[in-house]
Amino acid sequence: MRKVVLDIPAEKKAIEESIQSQAPKREPRLPAGVLHIILPALQVGAYTGAAGAFVGAFAGVVRSNTPKLFALASGLQWFTLGTTFWASRRTFMRAWEDNKITKWNKVVVSFAAGAASGLVGGALRGRKNIIPGTIMFALFGATGQVIYNMADDRNSVSKTALPAKEHSWLNSRWSPMKVLTDKEYEDMLREKLLGVNAEIALLDESIDALRAQETELAERSDKEANPTTK
Repeated sequence: MRKVVLDIPAEKKAIEESIQSQAPKREPRLPAGVLHIILPALQVGAYTGAAGAFVGAFAGVVRSNTPKLFALASGLQWFTLGTTFWASRRTFMRAWEDNKITKWNKVVVSFAAGAASGLVGGALRGRKNIIPGTIMFALFGATGQVIYNMADDRNSVSKTALPAKEHSWLNSRWSPMKVLTDKEYEDMLREKLLGVNAEIALLDESIDALRAQETELAERSDKEANPTTK
């Protein structure tokens, strides 16, 4: 009995160890905020990298006998630029998450993100390209954001100035149809009603003329049937 009692804790410990070894291990997960920045940045980087590879392949055909190498190098560079720019921009934008960000803040953010991507891109091409790349891409980012803000303002003004119906694709000059407002539809019905009334008036005049002609013919036939003598 003593031996059995001493073995029970050992068996219990062995069972606990086997259960812990069979339990699934939890893998560390990235915070949601980091994924919210990284995933869109990688997507933008994929687009810019594809465009850079296409341009690099074309340049490689024109300037060198190794278009594949040119395409690979250009694709990697533009992938890095696009990913760095979008990740930096979204990171800076999160600084204004609790407050309403203004359009001037967006210009500053795009300027800083462009500088960050230019810094990384310049570092890939050599030390002497860091400062020019930083300045150039910072100006590109700010200029692009200013142009986007101007286009967004113009689009917002046009949408608020015109009714929603006038933004329909039916109002395009290429469309054979058009969306009518209530007033336009009422005016169109009024014009059609006036046209119908005019046609009815013409028909009434024609009927009156036919009746007068019929009466005249009847009187003439009566005179011919019953001639009078002086």
